[in-house]
Amino acid sequence: MRKLLFIFIWAPMVLSSQDLLEGIVLESSSSKEMPLPGANVYWLGSTVGTVTNDEGTFALPYKFSYNKLVISYVGFKTDTLTVTSNTYIRHILQASDELDAVNIISRNQATTKSYLKATNTFTVSSDELLKAACCNLSESFETNPSIDVNFADAVSGTRQIKMLGLTSPYILITTENVPAIRGASQAYGLSFIPGTWVESIQITKGSGSVVNGFESIAGQINTELVKPLTDDRLFVNAYAGINGRFELNTHLNHKVSDKWSTGLYVHGNLRDQKFDRNDDSFLDVPLKKQINVMNRWQYTNGEKGLVSFINFRYLNDQTQAGQLDFIPERDRGTTNFWGSEINTERFEVTTKLGYVNPEVPYQSLGFQTAYSYHKQDSYFGLNLYDITHNSFYSNIIYNSIISDSRHKIKTGLSFTYDNYDEVVNSSPYERTENSVGGFFEYAYDNLDNFTLTAGLRFDQHNRLGFFATPRLHLRYTPWEKSAFRASIGRGKRSANIFAENQNLFSSSRQINILNSGGKIYGLDPEIAWNYGVSYLQGFNLFERKADITLDFYRTDFQNQVVVDWENPFEINFYNLEGDSFANSFQFEFNYNAFEGFDLRTAYKYYDVQTDYNSGRLDKPLTPQHRIFANLSYETPEKENGSQWKFDTTYNWLGQQRFPSTDLSPEQYQLPDNSPTVATLNLQVTKVFSSNFEVYLGGENVTNVRQPNPIISPEDPFGSNFDSNFVYGPIFGSMYYAGLRYKLK
Repeated sequence: MRKLLFIFIWAPMVLSSQDLLEGIVLESSSSKEMPLPGANVYWLGSTVGTVTNDEGTFALPYKFSYNKLVISYVGFKTDTLTVTSNTYIRHILQASDELDAVNIISRNQATTKSYLKATNTFTVSSDELLKAACCNLSESFETNPSIDVNFADAVSGTRQIKMLGLTSPYILITTENVPAIRGASQAYGLSFIPGTWVESIQITKGSGSVVNGFESIAGQINTELVKPLTDDRLFVNAYAGINGRFELNTHLNHKVSDKWSTGLYVHGNLRDQKFDRNDDSFLDVPLKKQINVMNRWQYTNGEKGLVSFINFRYLNDQTQAGQLDFIPERDRGTTNFWGSEINTERFEVTTKLGYVNPEVPYQSLGFQTAYSYHKQDSYFGLNLYDITHNSFYSNIIYNSIISDSRHKIKTGLSFTYDNYDEVVNSSPYERTENSVGGFFEYAYDNLDNFTLTAGLRFDQHNRLGFFATPRLHLRYTPWEKSAFRASIGRGKRSANIFAENQNLFSSSRQINILNSGGKIYGLDPEIAWNYGVSYLQGFNLFERKADITLDFYRTDFQNQVVVDWENPFEINFYNLEGDSFANSFQFEFNYNAFEGFDLRTAYKYYDVQTDYNSGRLDKPLTPQHRIFANLSYETPEKENGSQWKFDTTYNWLGQQRFPSTDLSPEQYQLPDNSPTVATLNLQVTKVFSSNFEVYLGGENVTNVRQPNPIISPEDPFGSNFDSNFVYGPIFGSMYYAGLRYKLK
């Protein structure tokens, strides 16, 4: 079996390929040359062609009989090159003055959808992130209809994201394709990545690629960080909100030599003011201190085809929540006042090395490693939770083609190691997980209307056993400006029940694990299949660009660790017996109504149900219906770069089912469902020049507030205390202001 596996993974490396013409297409923007993805490259008078990838590079078959190469892109002048030999092409397309504003706006959209990829992936640029006060990654999805953002509880202030009706543990969250938010960092890790560090975000619906591992079930969110070579030499962002939050971000980048560049990124935030607007004696937002430092090194050697990144990062995060009068030094471990402290220290080192064969550019080799140390000491009232997580990840990836550029392959090996040491009240939980796996992914593109990506990986895991992970993505273009996609894939993961559900500690519930003899807390691993179809259609409406997207995804669990809140005095964890599924439907409409004005609207429907011990129920605190709208307008940019930017985001959430409170005393019983909730966010940005801008905004400007987010706040050490019935905003309206300054 091992010999067969070895042949399956590595045999494609030795397949020979025909001659290819390689090159890169660039655009000139603000005195800087940038890669131009999605440009058309084809031989004149033939059907042989391709499009540039995300890095602006291309490869297409070369024959001596081909001598006229056409390069085109909407909004740019089409160029025809005379090619007399198979040498690397480096070409800069010039913007066309003859095209109307619609095409130019389309090219600069802050969120882009691909008509060409097999996966249902869209890219969120840094311009989109600036539409809201996304101080960290958990707040970067407020203007995105595909990701749901809500608070996990009424105490910690933690924001939780969902995709396809499932919470973030079912989403593979990576940083530059290295798994990042997992294990001990699952609950709070999104708040550990500052928004200014983010260059772009790629969101993939469905099971994702086998290259990145076997854990993805609902989708993948990959965050690309700013690069020392292309980021501003100096960047400063200052932020202040009326909820007592102050932040400062600084980037310092320096080109050390022709090949080495380095960047120092420092983030600090502070909230030391106490607010209790609903008079329940508990802080509406927690007190917080965070220092976050990253040093990044980039090595680039184009002659030898080498690029490398080395990252060092240190984080110290301190959070205090609970009652207004709680003083940690005096009240910790007592019943004087209810309080909580979450102190986290994290250190990580990440390395990436990429090699592209200068003689054969379609062959490349990538190697990634990541080590992280994560230590959290915390308590919630009288509940204690400490966790130390040591993690190591490595991945080697080989890219090549078979026969010609229509047939691409990726293959490689990966290794993961995780050691968890947890203490829950007085009970210790310690375990080690490790796995080694091999993967092979084949991609076919007929350079016209059909693409396919098929992947398979095999992993040997010390607790999950030996298993296979198949995934398949298809894209077909039946007519112009359309893309029909279908996908199917399997995912498998260990459920870290305490790290992923830390909101349970902010209650008086008794914790029960119904042990079934499994190898993770006595429970079995989670296994699920995800199926999906999507249709994207672009068109012109009143001579302006528009598009619609329809997608439907279903996740079926073969096994799931059920988190059962249906008894108000208990929280129970047990293996699924029966069915658990999540159906997600989304309709999205985007329209460039006039120059500088973009409209994005969406409707989503969720049907998420699980067979609990008490019967089949909808997943609690998950709205079945959601309506989203985002309007943005930018005035024309003047010669000095000055302009105004306006942004509005509206969210409407339908009713959400509350976990049962039938066993509670009458005064603590809640209705079956929450009320509907609607929020409105606004932001105005004044750009004075290409170097300086200020912004002013408001979140929840209509001042919607959940009146009683905590059950029994007057007796927080009693048996009815619970802070987990949160369905809407707690603080009310929050206004903020900030500035950004940069030097190229």
